[in-house]
Amino acid sequence: MGRAETVLDELFDNNFAWAGRKTAEDPTFFRRLAEQQAPRFLWIGCSDSRVPANDVVGLDPGEIFVHRNIANVVHSSDMNMLAVLEFAVEVLRVRHIIVCGHYGCGGVRRALENADGIGGSGLVDHWLAPVVELYVRHRVAVEASAANGLDRMCELNIEMQVRRLAATPVLKSAWARGMEVTVHGWIYGIGDGLLRDLGTTVSSSVEFAALPSLDALMAAPVEPMTAARRHAIAAFLEMDMEDIAPCGTGCTCGAFGLGTPEASPLAARQETR
Repeated sequence: MGRAETVLDELFDNNFAWAGRKTAEDPTFFRRLAEQQAPRFLWIGCSDSRVPANDVVGLDPGEIFVHRNIANVVHSSDMNMLAVLEFAVEVLRVRHIIVCGHYGCGGVRRALENADGIGGSGLVDHWLAPVVELYVRHRVAVEASAANGLDRMCELNIEMQVRRLAATPVLKSAWARGMEVTVHGWIYGIGDGLLRDLGTTVSSSVEFAALPSLDALMAAPVEPMTAARRHAIAAFLEMDMEDIAPCGTGCTCGAFGLGTPEASPLAARQETR
């Protein structure tokens, strides 16, 4: 038996052990799974092997419908992605679509490296053309950003793909018919295993039209929100009012509104006391 066959046998052995564990934990698991596919979410993510959708969100098979490609790009001519989207929305009736990239994305890095047109000309470079164009347009701002330029581009790429997805006829038609489906922009940190919400959600054509432009996002970036940070803010807001000192109008912690004090969740609590 050659080395290749040995490696493949290891995968079969892993599968046998996994199926045995699942059956031991829940004897009816595979029977229920075979009867119906009823995922609540559609995940559009990167093909990177370090970002497995089910594992990242802690869901079992059958709970999340998945489409992945290099750098989680949404192409209007990608029949595969559009078919997955249509099936998820029209047949599976998913309520949430998550566009999720990750920091340190190799596809986004390649786009940055080939921004001057002197890099590769393979199929992957044609695929990444929208990301290259995005970077060229915002190159000065990205390079001047206090954050890591590559990671900032990974965030900006997700923002662009959320807007491209919301512009598809599939979602426009679904929203026009009153279907409840929301698109979310998330990013995953490979270094700490945490998902971050970029704060961009779209549930209708009206919300899509009201989204800030990518130019505006570059001028006023918003720090992505992890669950740990959200829980900390929630705990903070549960403190006695006498123990809380507002951060001020420049606060970016998320606990206070960026506008007037009346707009903040803290002010809302004060009014009800």
